[in-house]
Amino acid sequence: MAIAAALVVVPLGLLFLLSGLIVNLIQATFFILIRPFSKSLYRRINRVVAELLWLQLVWLVDWWAGVKVQLYADSTTFELMGKEHALVISNHKSDIDWLVGWILAQRSGCLGSTLAVMKKSSKFLPVIGWSMWFTEYLFLERSWAKDENTLKLGLQRLKDFPRPFWLALFVEGTRFTPAKLLAAQEYAASQGLPIPRNVLIPRTKGFVSAVSIMRHFVPAIYDVTVAIPSNQPPPTMLRILKRQPSVVHVHMKRHEMTELPESDEGVAQWCKDIFVAKDALLDRYKSEGKFAVEQRQIGRPVKSLLVRYYPFSQEKKTIKVLSN
Repeated sequence: MAIAAALVVVPLGLLFLLSGLIVNLIQATFFILIRPFSKSLYRRINRVVAELLWLQLVWLVDWWAGVKVQLYADSTTFELMGKEHALVISNHKSDIDWLVGWILAQRSGCLGSTLAVMKKSSKFLPVIGWSMWFTEYLFLERSWAKDENTLKLGLQRLKDFPRPFWLALFVEGTRFTPAKLLAAQEYAASQGLPIPRNVLIPRTKGFVSAVSIMRHFVPAIYDVTVAIPSNQPPPTMLRILKRQPSVVHVHMKRHEMTELPESDEGVAQWCKDIFVAKDALLDRYKSEGKFAVEQRQIGRPVKSLLVRYYPFSQEKKTIKVLSN
């Protein structure tokens, strides 16, 4: 069984690496030849090119492993997804949360213009990290003294982004684990804060800076809550590669940026309050097995399936279209 899986996974991995390097080369070419003269045109082109790469990973979740991502959202949130700039904040439940975000972005039509705040080391990863760099992801060192200026400059560069984008920010700062939850609970008890049960305590400095800069050109914050049904195994990258399915439930709630307080202290408290509410939401989810809003049908589009099986022809077609 393991040998049979390896005989399939290894060729797929090599194909992804080769096609990814081609995407990187295309991105580098347009970065050198077009971006110095028209940043807007470069971004529009890169959006299409980057999506070719990301769709292969979406295929991995959708069609290879058969992981089902089920969205729960009110009508306003669902209707505006992908039609506006948004700052996305989420709990960090698993090592594939970023892939879950990409799946929702793909369903919303903004996969190629989805951005995130990442660890600085990520940009050195061949193919994925390089493509993220060309797509203007923000890379930080997890030291506020070093990161404050980098974050502010990166956010300011998004003011003239030509298409709706999502910028994902995991304000907990790290992935949820029982050990980290215990540390968060001890800290909360020592500070007289609400004791978390399902989330970590958010680190608000980056969020406050993001809101301070983006409130003038980003209309909304999407509050995302990721949960795994109790009868399902938690999805991991290893399980996905082994073709082991799972189910992920995602609750998404849109907040108008104008709802947030004007002061930095108020914005920080708003973020903390959101995570207290998220903690209670996850308590209710555990008892009911679902979120108390309508489940939205987002399907499993064939676009990623087509790109997976025809990566080179798709890339050649893109180059031809963009050169005309």
